[in-house]
Amino acid sequence: MVQVLSSRVLVRPSDPARSRAFYGEALGLEIYREFGTGPDRGTVYFLGGGFLEVSGRSAEPPTGTLQLWLQVADAAAAHEELVARGVEVLRPPVREPWGLIEMWLTDPDGHKVVIVEIPADHPLRYRP
Repeated sequence: MVQVLSSRVLVRPSDPARSRAFYGEALGLEIYREFGTGPDRGTVYFLGGGFLEVSGRSAEPPTGTLQLWLQVADAAAAHEELVARGVEVLRPPVREPWGLIEMWLTDPDGHKVVIVEIPADHPLRYRP
């Protein structure tokens, strides 16, 4: 059995500075660590129970298979804050048929980001 001690998602952006501005400034993710120097330096952000590493550079477009799922306490408040910071929201918070409140946006390279609120009465929080 593999014992996982830590985890992170790796994103190779087409423009590292633009992606750092999105994740660090627009989304407001806190920096865990940085490495390297110059405009292509790597940045690792706290991402709840894991990390998001934005490093390197990619000339290839995203595949569409990567989606980041970020749980927040209040999706409506997150929506207001993100819009105030100039983030383009593809879809504002909506309560889905499965009970989660989801808001959708994309990062500068087109990776989908879903901001999720789990309501207090949802089975993910409580099972009778």
